Amino acid sequence: MRTKLSQFKFELPENLVAQYPSDERDQSRLMVVDRKSGKIEHKTFRDILNYFDDGDVMIFNNTKVFPARMYGKKEKTGAKIEVFLLRELNSDAKLWDVLVDPARKIRVGNKLYFADEKGHDILVAEVVDNTTSRGRTIRFFFDGNDEQFRDALKILGSMPLPKYITRPPEELDLDRYQTVYAKETGAVAAPTAGLHFSKELLKRLEIKGTDLAEVTLHVGLGTFRSIDVEDLSKHKMDAEYYSVPEKAADIVNKAKEHHKRICAVGTTSMRTIESSVSATGLLKPTEGWTNLFIYPPYDFSIANSMITNFHLPKTSLIIMVAAFGGFDLIMEAYNEAVKEKYRFFSYGDAMLII
Repeated sequence: MRTKLSQFKFELPENLVAQYPSDERDQSRLMVVDRKSGKIEHKTFRDILNYFDDGDVMIFNNTKVFPARMYGKKEKTGAKIEVFLLRELNSDAKLWDVLVDPARKIRVGNKLYFADEKGHDILVAEVVDNTTSRGRTIRFFFDGNDEQFRDALKILGSMPLPKYITRPPEELDLDRYQTVYAKETGAVAAPTAGLHFSKELLKRLEIKGTDLAEVTLHVGLGTFRSIDVEDLSKHKMDAEYYSVPEKAADIVNKAKEHHKRICAVGTTSMRTIESSVSATGLLKPTEGWTNLFIYPPYDFSIANSMITNFHLPKTSLIIMVAAFGGFDLIMEAYNEAVKEKYRFFSYGDAMLII
């Protein structure tokens, strides 16, 4: 039984972590991994069309990233503080859970000032609670209505690119670090497997008769938080909000009934559907919070194929992929990806597991 963190370690050259997306969304590379034959093939993402037919289903996470990274100044000292909005706790009180950096400088009672590019203070916040070593709960002071408050956050915030992308955010990220089907605002990170789909590719899938089902999981930092325990059964995921509409459940269950190919687009879609399985093994409409952590061995109930990016060593993401694709085959595929210089992480290349 493979449940040890150290088994998911591999050597990843730093230059393989993609700093920019491919020129066109659907022109990234695609590795196709066949679980039955063990065959590994090298394609272009647009070739995904050849693997899906009439009545098959793709399940997309339609969450939308909001500009969650803000920079403020501490009262009195003027020290620069990075504030990363995690989730809104109370919209009336404007209470948010956030990460702060450097955390050692921020204590309960401190006020933070956020200014626009011209130096005009737009928002003031007070730290009201310590949640973790880096986390805080803050309360924003704002006189306007909720829409005006959201506009202020948009002005102050920048696209929350992961720290592994070492360059500053650019204008292209506003478009490319967001799926073309993003609708439900609430994520602090993009569901990156979906970044490869262009509008044209989605239309061509629909023409082939492939059904597209939309679910929502608001990606939080818990998805990327490091695992600090060797025994994976002891790792606890942060809870993230998810929703499975009735329409999506109907589409998926019809395909399941007819033994069609059902593809989870990304680890977040997979976590969503696995958090919403009925007693009879069907997808049920529901919403709530999930802290499901999938690691080998795991019996998947809904999807029989999966699209995912190439993930970093010893993360919950590669662990889930190994649970789905089989540990030995996936680790072989990752070694092949390094050898063939596939691009890793959020803006990297894709893998289809069938």
